[in-house]
Amino acid sequence: MQKLHIVLVEPQIPQNTGNIARTCAATGAVLHLVRPLGFSIDDKKLKRAGLDYWYLLDIRYHDNLDAFFRAENPQSCFFFSTKAAKTYTEVSYPPGSYLVFGREDAGLPEELLRQHYSQCVRLPMLEGARSLNLSNTVAVAVYEALRQQGFPELKTTSCISAQSTPKNGEDLSF
Repeated sequence: MQKLHIVLVEPQIPQNTGNIARTCAATGAVLHLVRPLGFSIDDKKLKRAGLDYWYLLDIRYHDNLDAFFRAENPQSCFFFSTKAAKTYTEVSYPPGSYLVFGREDAGLPEELLRQHYSQCVRLPMLEGARSLNLSNTVAVAVYEALRQQGFPELKTTSCISAQSTPKNGEDLSF
């Protein structure tokens, strides 16, 4: 199975990267961090956000975008930006896709977006909203790509224990 790849270009906030690492670990996605990073990889906030999922994570580091493209030679890339014309649901994400996200404070470089404009996608938002939190955006994108692929290798069923099953019309909503 070809894994999904999440690429963070110059992430600045350790908690966001930790949350994204946890999403990658839970879904089997590969996490790529493109330097420079706005934090140390041994940052307590980064590790805390990822909790005990680090052993499940396939994480790769790249010195810059050029080094990333040389090392990975990705065939299917999607660049997430508030400047994109298409929404993230208008494209098909084949297995092995690379989902690329920019800095929390600046997004992806304009030149990169111009070079790959047809592969740029956005999440819809209300007019006047500047952007969504990076880790939320990544989670939405990851699960859309995996949904399109049928959630490969992910557990998709479970059951509620008998202790929490409603009895005689009892409402257990919170």
